[in-house]
Amino acid sequence: MILQALKEYYDRKAALADTTIAPPGWERKELPFLIVLDATGTPVAIEDTREGEGRNRRAKSYLIPQTVKRASNIAPNLLWDNPEYALGVVIKGKSDRVARQHQAFIDKIRSLGLSNDPAIAAILAFLDHPDKATLFEKFTAQWQEIHEISPFLSFKFAGDPDPIFRRSAVVDVLARTTGTDQQASACLITGRSGEIARLHPAIKGVRDANSTGANIVGFNLDAFRSFGKEQGANAPISQAATFAYTTALNTLLARDSTQKLQVGDATTVFWSDRASSFETHVCDFFGEPPKDDPDHLVEAVKSLYRSADTGTFDTDEDKTCFHVLGLSPNAARLAIRFWQSGTISEMAERFRKHFNDIQIVHGPKDKDYLSIWRYLVATAVQGKSENIPPSLAGNTMRAILEGSPYPKTLLQATLLRTRAEREITYPRAALIKACLNRAIRFTNPTHERELTVSLDITNAAIGYRLGRLFAVLEKIQERANPGINATIRDRFYGAASSTPVTVFGNLMRLKNHHLAKLDHVGERINYEKLIGEIMSGIGDFPTHLALDQQGRFAIGYYHQRQDFFTKKTDKE
Repeated sequence: MILQALKEYYDRKAALADTTIAPPGWERKELPFLIVLDATGTPVAIEDTREGEGRNRRAKSYLIPQTVKRASNIAPNLLWDNPEYALGVVIKGKSDRVARQHQAFIDKIRSLGLSNDPAIAAILAFLDHPDKATLFEKFTAQWQEIHEISPFLSFKFAGDPDPIFRRSAVVDVLARTTGTDQQASACLITGRSGEIARLHPAIKGVRDANSTGANIVGFNLDAFRSFGKEQGANAPISQAATFAYTTALNTLLARDSTQKLQVGDATTVFWSDRASSFETHVCDFFGEPPKDDPDHLVEAVKSLYRSADTGTFDTDEDKTCFHVLGLSPNAARLAIRFWQSGTISEMAERFRKHFNDIQIVHGPKDKDYLSIWRYLVATAVQGKSENIPPSLAGNTMRAILEGSPYPKTLLQATLLRTRAEREITYPRAALIKACLNRAIRFTNPTHERELTVSLDITNAAIGYRLGRLFAVLEKIQERANPGINATIRDRFYGAASSTPVTVFGNLMRLKNHHLAKLDHVGERINYEKLIGEIMSGIGDFPTHLALDQQGRFAIGYYHQRQDFFTKKTDKE
């Protein structure tokens, strides 16, 4: 299903008149350097295609002959490669192996049978030169940089606008070239008989995967094979279908792709069966907004709500199938972290429910909606993304896509970080509320009430009321001791939220001393009334609070604290 959907995406993109997706036998790749040759094969320039400055410096992307599959074997690319293959320059390898690599590179160019073409004749004359270093004496700086960074490079014929591999003679030869001599069989993707791909092109762009790429389909050990079949024959996919699905996925994973999102360790891509603006807007819903447009995410979510209110989910476009694929690194292969398909209307509704569940009252300077990355780092040690548990991000995204309860580990991680740091931040409160409400909706919707966006004085849950009480006691302490460095939250939050009976008795006695310090009688009476209202729903302090009640404690505390800082007009 996944590979079939990717092939259909490739076919859709390839059918466009102004398509940028690579045709069969080609791929897009950045080439930092082009060696410009004259008719005699003498270098006249080393063209640096990079633009920008610092980390933003990017090389120009070209449509190049498809990368060959190689590991420890010698296999050159056609008319482009690294300096060891293309120039015979020893950088990392041993001299005898580099010599064989370079000779293989030359032999592959000769196999084109285009020695009469001026550009091919020039490059062969250059490659046959015994001491190429002397040819680059005029280009010392570029030559030195090629030695240092070992970039991919190719060749250009003086006067031509494009590299030699884009000359019509080369393109025509590659178009006539047939596949390998692999056996023919029924393709698992198309159902039609075709030449089966023994090895599949590498998938690149997945964070933390092998820099040279990794595979979704591969059989490189005897334990993975059956009935004596070798490699790709265990899962027969035709050469054409293999090229289509790998090219489609590499296009989605490209550096500049607008259909890619990083969720923890899961690199997520999305696309639809037909052209739709929704497939490029998913990043707007969940990605980090650009620095020059900090309100981008908020506006995107608002547009999502408006589309639901105006009924645009019922249009023909919104009945189009939409796919989401999450990939994570796993040794030499890529692991499928999650896969979800549904109509655009269904996906948009699930996204809207997620934003409903995650919504909670916050300070005036906070954004109404945050990226999923912002929420997840709130659960991590030191607020660092590398400390997010590997499975947590993927499971959270899966819950959003499926509309299912959030993983219990998300609630546990958020509460653990809250207790460790004794701070209930806006993102953590939003996560706790979302986890609890989803769990109620799917398990006990008739006997439990969902948490509201802001303070709910009618909520009788013991955890929620104890959280409110703890916030009031802290507020009284702060009013009695202006500028205090550490409040009862810093000392007693963990015990109060898990074993209330051990601390609340002392805290209730302590609050009498704090109230006595208040100069304003009206303020003292208001706090006593508030405590009385909260305590009316509390009998004896419980000895222990379950995990869900600990979550309600956090929300009750957060709601009450936010209410203290909300003006009366805003409350109304």
